[in-house]
Amino acid sequence: MASSGSWTSRQNKMFENALAVYDKDTPDRWHNLARAVGGKTAEEVKRHYERLVEDVNRIESGEVRLPNYTRSSKSGSAGSNRSAYTNSMDIEDQRFKSLKLQ
Repeated sequence: MASSGSWTSRQNKMFENALAVYDKDTPDRWHNLARAVGGKTAEEVKRHYERLVEDVNRIESGEVRLPNYTRSSKSGSAGSNRSAYTNSMDIEDQRFKSLKLQ
C-alpha cells in the first residue's frame, strides 16, 4: 500500500500509541505498527521511527534548543494553564521514557 510522505496528526498519534504497544522485541513490529497507523507501509513506518530516534538524539544532545515558555500575565489564569501544561508534559514524558527506542 503506497502513501504520500506526509503524516497527519491523527497518524502521528496512532504511531505514538502503537509504539507503546509494539516495542523492539515484537515480531513483525513494523507491519504491526503500519497496520495500527493505517495508510502507511511497514517501510514508511520504520523510516518515520528512525527520524524520530534521530530527533530525540539531537534534542538529548543539546543540538536543539527547547522553547522558552513564559507565563501569561492575564488575571490569575497563568497558574492553572501552567499546571495543565506541566501535567500534560509529565504524562508525555512518562510515555516517552517507557518507549524502548531502537
